[in-house]
Amino acid sequence: MLVRNKLPQDFYQDTNVTEIAIKLLGKQLFTHINGEITGGVIVETEAYNGITDKASHAYNGRFTERTKIMYKEGGVSYVYLCYGIHYLINVVTGPVKCPQAVLIRAIEPVTGLDVMLRRRDMISFKPNVCSGPGALSQALGITKRLNDKDLGGDEIWIEDAGFDTRDQKVVTARRIGVDYAEEDALLPWRFYFEGNKFVSRIPKK
Repeated sequence: MLVRNKLPQDFYQDTNVTEIAIKLLGKQLFTHINGEITGGVIVETEAYNGITDKASHAYNGRFTERTKIMYKEGGVSYVYLCYGIHYLINVVTGPVKCPQAVLIRAIEPVTGLDVMLRRRDMISFKPNVCSGPGALSQALGITKRLNDKDLGGDEIWIEDAGFDTRDQKVVTARRIGVDYAEEDALLPWRFYFEGNKFVSRIPKK
């Protein structure tokens, strides 16, 4: 078993999903696949508030083969395929039957950059290597195989490596790509470190 300063189970149990989304900034997300460790500092997140949030997969109590993971006790991964192209990694939060989740949108690379570049088919380093949830998952090798995994395990985990956030300003903004959520699309539930070059770009309309 890898010896890391992984987040304790109770970190994920808070019922205030926006608070967890903010607290995840500065923590580090890692994967260990085929003997290769890759990961980095979480610099951008989005919160999804379960059955009352029209942007959530679990809105209005939706319970399907895909979303049933969201109803588990917080501290497991929720990985799904978006538009049939990109895998997205979410952190399930809250107690059992409280289907909240935090989407990890971007990280600042720390470990395994050469592996990330290979997975992303990039020749040289650019800030977009882990910028945006699809790119992030590709760089870290995240696929459906890492769905429903203990985030304190050895395949995928989040740790507190002592990243100093005291000088970091957290920006709140609207979530990206949820225009279908009507008034909930306006909720300022996207969080990121101001000025960080690894934060995903907002699509132009």
